[in-house]
Amino acid sequence: MQKLKDKIALVTGGSRGMGAAIVKQLASEGAIVTFTYVNGKEKADALVNELIAEGLKVSAIKANSAVDGEITEALTGTVNKFGRLDILINNAGVYGGRPMAEHTLQDYREMMDINVKAVFEAAIFVAQKMADAGRFITIGSNMADRVVAAQGTLYSMSKSALVGLTKGLARDLGPKGITVNLVQPGPTNTDMNPDNGSHAEQAKSLMAIPKYGNVQQIADLVSYLANPNASFTTGSIITVDGGFNS
Repeated sequence: MQKLKDKIALVTGGSRGMGAAIVKQLASEGAIVTFTYVNGKEKADALVNELIAEGLKVSAIKANSAVDGEITEALTGTVNKFGRLDILINNAGVYGGRPMAEHTLQDYREMMDINVKAVFEAAIFVAQKMADAGRFITIGSNMADRVVAAQGTLYSMSKSALVGLTKGLARDLGPKGITVNLVQPGPTNTDMNPDNGSHAEQAKSLMAIPKYGNVQQIADLVSYLANPNASFTTGSIITVDGGFNS
């Protein structure tokens, strides 16, 4: 049974890693999925071609979350093309760890623009245009709740902001039946954070289950939160980190 059949979804940052896994999962559940990318046109085109060959309904659009208005343009284009928006996955994000003494205000602007401002911009659009009983799901980080080493201050601050956004927006959109939830992955095997990387063993040593997660585990959870069975789950912060924060 395709629980998301003909639902209209947009995934930001969907050309690789967790984003690509989420795109694939939603499309396999029957959703009509558009995803954004910034620089990876070849990867975006390859993903679209792969999924279309499987009979799935997927398209890509270039949009930079850091630039004011580009996410709104992508969302507007989706609604204009398909008539509505049922599901929004805020997946695009950046990480930039460095010693606090080396940070600049430009670092702050770049991190907050992508990790927070773009989600808030999308929230404004959703409050105005999303169909009733829609889904607003954001991918955060378990570092919003626990910072175990230096150099994560700015990133953790940006991801912590998503907690307040999620809880407040759930109240704002609840009367329309729109659910708002935050998924906080921990160490997850991607090209940006491989399970054999330089910090992997340290991360595993802090986990109750000492191994990295995989992107499908995140995609499966997002798929559940997007489907009708999750209509009573909102304002929730769900951490998927192998017990890193336990």
